[in-house]
Amino acid sequence: MKSRINYSSGALWEDIVGYSRAVKVGDLVEISGTTSVEGEKVIGIGDPFEQTKVIIEKFSSILEEAGGTLHNIVRVRIYVVKIEHWESISKAFFQYFKNIKPAATLVEVNSLILPELLVEMEATAILNTK
Repeated sequence: MKSRINYSSGALWEDIVGYSRAVKVGDLVEISGTTSVEGEKVIGIGDPFEQTKVIIEKFSSILEEAGGTLHNIVRVRIYVVKIEHWESISKAFFQYFKNIKPAATLVEVNSLILPELLVEMEATAILNTK
């Protein structure tokens, strides 16, 4: 049986809701929905480009802790509150993933947990891939 490792970001919501920032089973790493909240502050208010960059940097940090990098990401799901932000989000996404090119989905949602949040992303990574 493959071991399961839960990773925490220390976010307040993890213990309130009962989830982990990421879960690793074998070489598979599932990263939960991630936003640009740091502590109790939203980074990049009004700026979907900046919020996307903050989220991807969080992906990078948690993957490093799990023994991987952004290059291990094979799937990304992007949730936006305004579909017209797709270009700004895509520009930030491209900065990190232009050579990795994971499968990706971008969908518009009614709202996120805080009104200042414009984007939330989740990812799937498989370690030991190039």
